[in-house]
This record gives sequence, structure tokens and C-alpha cells, in this order.
Amino acid sequence: MSIDPRHASQVLASASCLFTRLEVEQALDRLAAEITASLADRDLLLLCVMTGGLVPASELFLRLDFPVQLDYLHATRYQGTTGGSELRWVTHPSQSLRDRVVLVVDDILDEGLTLAAIVDYCRAEGASAVYSVVLVEKLHDRKANDLQADFVGLKVEDRYVFGYGMDYHGYLRNARGIYAIAGEETESPL
Repeated sequence: MSIDPRHASQVLASASCLFTRLEVEQALDRLAAEITASLADRDLLLLCVMTGGLVPASELFLRLDFPVQLDYLHATRYQGTTGGSELRWVTHPSQSLRDRVVLVVDDILDEGLTLAAIVDYCRAEGASAVYSVVLVEKLHDRKANDLQADFVGLKVEDRYVFGYGMDYHGYLRNARGIYAIAGEETESPL
């Protein structure tokens, strides 16, 4: 589906706000505290999953009050759509993952196929430990191998959501809150 900024604005104007900016910021504060309590004594490499993970990763990175290195990767199944089965690697991390403690940061845990593949990649590259954090987890029973993120900010019902890094057909990643498409009660399986 190809849309333009006008259509994206209309979607935002009619969307349901599931979490306000304040609620998202509070979830990010809590996540940072949990990560600090668990990983502050480790030589941590925060690995941002582009493009959706950009906003939550930068927000978390600035909240961590201990030395952390930062890198990114770009692997996607979506490529501007709402689904896809094949993982496409655009960019691998520039730093070696060998013997590193890696924290993979992504925007959303839906089915988990992308996150599972990234975690497997990090392990195959020799990371000593791999943890994952997502801003949002969708509540449904379609997760790959019952995958769970180590740290979860917010949980949402099974709807098409956008904002804080998550997009609506390439737009609205910059919406300051977590929104769901108006009139949509549940999202159909991908």
C-alpha cells in the first residue's frame, strides 16, 4: 500500500491513543532502571535494530547511567509493508560481537521472527550473552517458538500500532505516543 503524508495525517487524526507520551516515557524510565539493575556491571553493547528501533534505542541509551557502547544493524521482513517472510539483511553491526554482552533493542515484538533471527545471529557471531528489549509487545499466541523479550516496555492488544519508532506504511514513526488504527479491534495474522 502506498500512501502520502495527507493520508498519514488522516490516519493519525482518527487513531486511538493506547499510550500517551507520558506513559511511554514512564515505560522507558522503568526499562532503563531494569536494564541498569541487570546489566550495569557488564561491558554492554547496545545494538539498535533499524529502523523501528531507532527511537526506543536512542531514548533508552540516554537513560542508561553506565558506560555502554552503541552499534546498529538493519534486518527487516517488512520493508514498508505489514508483513513478509524472508529476513533481508541491509547492514550488519560494525563492531565485533565476539565475547560481548549484547542488548538488542527493537520497537515491537509481534511474531518475533525478526528478533529471533537477530538473537541467533548475535550468538552465532560469538556474543557471550544476548538480551533483548522491546518498547511494545503484542499480546497474541503467534510468537515464534514462544519467544519472549528479556525487557518489555508496554503490552498492547493485537492491533496495528504505530508511533515511537513503529510506522504506518513508512510514516508516523515520530508520533509521540502509541496509537492504533481507528476502528480496528484486532489485527489479522500476517
